[in-house]
Amino acid sequence: MRIVLGTRGSELARAQAALVVEALRAVSPETEITIEIIRTKGDEKSGVEIRLEPVYPQQGRKGMFTAEIERALLDGRIDVAVHSAKDLPSESTEGLEVCAALARAPIEDVLVAKAEGGLAALAEGATVATGSVRRQYQLHRRRADLHVVELHGNVPTRLRKLSANEWDAIVLARAGLERLGYDCALGELDFEGQTLRVTILPTEEFLPAGGQGIVALQTRGDDEAAKQLLAKVNDGETFECLRAEREFLRLLRGDCGTPVGVMAEVDDGGMKMRAQLFGEGWAEPRRATVRGVEPEAVAARLWELING
Repeated sequence: MRIVLGTRGSELARAQAALVVEALRAVSPETEITIEIIRTKGDEKSGVEIRLEPVYPQQGRKGMFTAEIERALLDGRIDVAVHSAKDLPSESTEGLEVCAALARAPIEDVLVAKAEGGLAALAEGATVATGSVRRQYQLHRRRADLHVVELHGNVPTRLRKLSANEWDAIVLARAGLERLGYDCALGELDFEGQTLRVTILPTEEFLPAGGQGIVALQTRGDDEAAKQLLAKVNDGETFECLRAEREFLRLLRGDCGTPVGVMAEVDDGGMKMRAQLFGEGWAEPRRATVRGVEPEAVAARLWELING
């Protein structure tokens, strides 16, 4: 059997594709695996500080990073798309199926700063950069005095921008840093000769984006051979959580421009799911927590509570 994986070309995307290759070879050593790098619209504009226009307007900004890969999948150029799950639009593309996920990496956000001490130690009016609307609201809720600016690009590009600008800190996903070899638990990282301080942010205040830390695997709905192979590397608990988080975002009609955090966890044979939704002019975010068993039902109940 021969299988072609499709992925973006960033250093992180390649690292994630390598994890998929490793997992597939462990369960099916006879399978020939190749990787095709696909440049997306988001990659083309990743170094430009502008509001990105989606490939498919109904998908929001998330389609910027997935649509070209999905086209290659539909055209038969690739057999499996490797995605950062949080980049996937919550509405599934017709003819395609997200059918597996690797085990979830740490889900927290981290503050990467030029000085130690974390968020509380930043000077009044300090500048923090992030491209996430959710993180912007979360930062301002914790520190209303902060000057929050836009940040785009892959992980190394974002770290370089921190070094090159008069910024005090940036916020990144812990999973991305650790998949690139940085141990956030050490409290610092060395990047191109500069030592940067790393603080893991608490999920109670900085609830992550849906799908954060998950590598999602997508194939054509009628490709039974690919689906059977991917089932062998699927992490069941992670996939159940991904189903729930994607369903919640679908009901909320949430994309990258929606200031919402959501996280599902499997525990005691069931599922616990939390959400945090911000709105312009709201004094506090709406919060809700639910427990249940079936992912879509848990997501629907959480959506009802968040909407009052």
